[in-house]
Amino acid sequence: MCGRFTLTLDANQFYNAFPWLNNVAEISPRYNIAPSQPVAVVSNQQPKQLDFFSWGLIPSWAKDPSIANRLINARSETIAEKPSFRNAYRRRRCLVLADGFFEWQSISGKQGKTPFYFRLKSGEPFAFAGLWENWHALDGSEIRSCTIITTDANSLIEPIHDRMPVILPKYSFAMWLNPFEQPVDKLNPLLIPFPAEDMTAIQVSPLVNNAKFDTPECIFPG
Repeated sequence: MCGRFTLTLDANQFYNAFPWLNNVAEISPRYNIAPSQPVAVVSNQQPKQLDFFSWGLIPSWAKDPSIANRLINARSETIAEKPSFRNAYRRRRCLVLADGFFEWQSISGKQGKTPFYFRLKSGEPFAFAGLWENWHALDGSEIRSCTIITTDANSLIEPIHDRMPVILPKYSFAMWLNPFEQPVDKLNPLLIPFPAEDMTAIQVSPLVNNAKFDTPECIFPG
């Protein structure tokens, strides 16, 4: 799964990676983004606009928004069939912007789990494959929410965790952000592990275990 990630680079670095976006200046450094918090997204409804959605999908048919706590990730193998994701997969896709993410390893004989931080060797920002929804409450209020798609871990991450978020290659952005319904046989080939040779990992401070900490120390070697 993907339960925490970062967005630490400055606006210029994000503009270089996503030059078509109009408002990357709104990005502020985040070192420990957690579920239910706002995350930077680009939706296929407004593919040139940076926006902020709540992390944890709330399907339009949900009676209670607390379902979002269970839907922070969507497994690539089942999103085309699961009621919570299948319509969004075809019609409401998004990029979730990031520059690193965390996974935790269980070590025999050691209490608790050890956090590791993963990012690209190039240091560039990237985009997770995401889905989004717009949920309307009875009082007329609305919540725009999203989930991050996961797949099997690559060889770098596999010793730490058996899953990883889908990092989309740049060539796929146009298809992923197409505003029209897309057949799953075109989308499914994109949901694969990112090449391990293009990534790096370090063990980091256990500060990241607590979502209250959102400081550079969260990504320091630990």
